[in-house]
Amino acid sequence: MTKRESRKPARVALFRRPGFLVRRLHQIYVAIYFQNCERFGTTPVQSSVMQVLQARPGMDQIALAREIGIDRTTASSVLSRLEARGIVKREADPLDGRNKCAFLTPAGQTMLRDMQASIEAAHRELVKPLAPADREHFLEQLLCLVQANNDKGRSPLRNL
Repeated sequence: MTKRESRKPARVALFRRPGFLVRRLHQIYVAIYFQNCERFGTTPVQSSVMQVLQARPGMDQIALAREIGIDRTTASSVLSRLEARGIVKREADPLDGRNKCAFLTPAGQTMLRDMQASIEAAHRELVKPLAPADREHFLEQLLCLVQANNDKGRSPLRNL
C-alpha cells in the first residue's frame, strides 16, 4: 500500500447504517432550521410545541409530550422557556387543578404565523436534493418506519 492509498478514507460500514444516517440527517435538519428560523430564537422542538398548541389549545404537559414524542420533563422545560418569552401561557386545568393547560399567547400566535414560511423553507431545503417525484415517497417511507417502530422509543408519539 502506498502512502497515498493509506490517506484515502476507508469506506466504513457505519456510513451505510440507517441509525447513523438518520441521526446525521437530523443534525443537518437542525442546522438548516437554525439558518431559516434564527431570527425567531426557537428550536425545532419549541416550534413543534407551538404548532401543536395552535392546533389543539389547552393541552396539558403530558398530552403535549405524547403528541410530539418527547418526555414530560422536556415538555415542561420547553413550556417554561416559551412561557418566559411570553409565547405560551399556562393555566390551571378547570377539571383538575393539579394539571396545567398550555395555550399560545397572542404574541405566540403572531410569531408562529410569521415563522411558518421559514419552517416550510427548512423542510423544503432538507429534501431538495431528492427528485421532486421522490420527495413524497421518502416522506411516506419515513412515516412507515416511525409508525412501525413508534412503540420502541422512550417517548412514543400518541397519534400517527
